[in-house]
Amino acid sequence: MGRILAIDYGTKRTGIAVSDPLRLIAGALDTVPTKELERWLADYFAKEEVSTIVVGKPARMDGTPSDTWRFIEPLARRLQQAWPEKKVVFHDERFTSVLAHRTMLESGIGRMARRDKALVDKISATIILQSYMEFNR
Repeated sequence: MGRILAIDYGTKRTGIAVSDPLRLIAGALDTVPTKELERWLADYFAKEEVSTIVVGKPARMDGTPSDTWRFIEPLARRLQQAWPEKKVVFHDERFTSVLAHRTMLESGIGRMARRDKALVDKISATIILQSYMEFNR
């Protein structure tokens, strides 16, 4: 059983989080430029055993897909084609940015660090992963 990797897709940057090998703890991993995402994943998968890729599914409050969905659905298809041995799933990512900012505030991270969008993306990916793991327990 491999790790679970979560992706918080953005048109410029993508946040990535990963579980521990026992799938108990979600941790922020990296933020990569989106145009380099698939190459970054190939490098990571060559070093680490990952069996599930969780892609954040952006949705509006009424549940309909957001504008970013048009990029995410093709990405998920490419991931499944490139790594057919891995399970690619979607998980609701509504409110993850809000939760990421709240987490940063509550943890005492300074104002300047809270402006770091890469940090927000990593934390958002971690929230997606943690939510997915809790949902599937």
